[in-house]
Amino acid sequence: MSAPPAPPVPAAGSLARNILLFARALRKAGLPVGPGQTVEAVRAVAAAGFTRREDFYWTLHAVLVRHARDRAVFAQVFRLFWRDPAFLEHMMSMLLPAVHGTQDDRRAVAGEKRAAEALLDGVERPPPVLPEGAAEEAAIEIDARATASAEERLRQLDFEQMSAAELAAARRMVARLVLPVPPLAARRTAPAPRGRAPDWRATFRQGMRKGGELPALSWKMRRQRWPALVALCDISGSMATYSRMMLHFLHAVANTPGEGWSRVHAFTFGTRLTNVTRQLQARDADEALALCGAEAQDWEGGTRIADCLRAFNRDWARRVTGQGAVVLLITDGLDRSPAGGADLSREARRLRLSARRLIWVNPLLRWDGFAPRARGIRAILPHADAMVAGHSLASLEALGAALTAAGGLGRRPPATKV
Repeated sequence: MSAPPAPPVPAAGSLARNILLFARALRKAGLPVGPGQTVEAVRAVAAAGFTRREDFYWTLHAVLVRHARDRAVFAQVFRLFWRDPAFLEHMMSMLLPAVHGTQDDRRAVAGEKRAAEALLDGVERPPPVLPEGAAEEAAIEIDARATASAEERLRQLDFEQMSAAELAAARRMVARLVLPVPPLAARRTAPAPRGRAPDWRATFRQGMRKGGELPALSWKMRRQRWPALVALCDISGSMATYSRMMLHFLHAVANTPGEGWSRVHAFTFGTRLTNVTRQLQARDADEALALCGAEAQDWEGGTRIADCLRAFNRDWARRVTGQGAVVLLITDGLDRSPAGGADLSREARRLRLSARRLIWVNPLLRWDGFAPRARGIRAILPHADAMVAGHSLASLEALGAALTAAGGLGRRPPATKV
């Protein structure tokens, strides 16, 4: 039996146009929605019809959502676009600075700010509301020709010294950071017209097809592959502010296409080791951090670096650090493991042997008079290939320099085995 013909796409009418605008809003919010999916969404609504809002929601959801990590953003864009009659004013109230008390003290739901920024793209926003009598005080002319830009100041500012507004701006800048990595030479080869090694097998195979007459030589070259990135993030009390910003940074790296990493694995540790790789795959950063917080139950607790590294080396090292993975150890090195526990120096050496590069991100490096006096710092320091402060946006940018330096991912001299 032949398949039934597809229902015609409505050529006119506000519903088809609104679905098109809704698909554009989803694309601006980061969902991979193309023209083909938009046409299919219009056809699906025309074929299924709807008598309830839930039917309309799930019809569009079935066509436009391809990954589970996009569900939260889709739900917020749908709510703001189709449900709320005053969604424009509501979104502006979330994005504009306002005096305390003029709006509800409610934390934004995961994906809500992202949906608001996507729908307000290109919309002229009104000036912020000021209390009565503050208009004259606000009209102060400042000559800023000889001052540094706010963005440059924010790049050098310590995360712990930032206000709430500066932290929000820093998170948006972190989302734009990239962590490039050069490819590695694989063992296997691939045919290449301008390769450096002759491919004798392909040459003789072509000669057999031509009765034994050898044609021109075939050439081959080694394939290229990209390593995996493994991050071990300390979430103890002394690292609370820095660990949250580093998780934002890892979320941006894990969800940025074309970054060069084959896979990004993330683990948190305080008093125990927690795998949050799946949680960081959520499309929205707020939802990803909320999922990480719900999964890791030892936020701002104690620090047992040696025990957590031993758990990682025992349970996860062979799974995620194979084939030249780069490991980021994000901690201040202030270990509080009980006496008689794991040996931190031994576990750090095992971690270094299982990785191609071990980069230590330590916020204590921000101090000019930093000295490795703590026992945990002295135990980890000999096994780190590079050290980065990781306390500001500028130091996060230095991570790229530590990875892409000359020979940065090259093979190291063999170390003493455990």
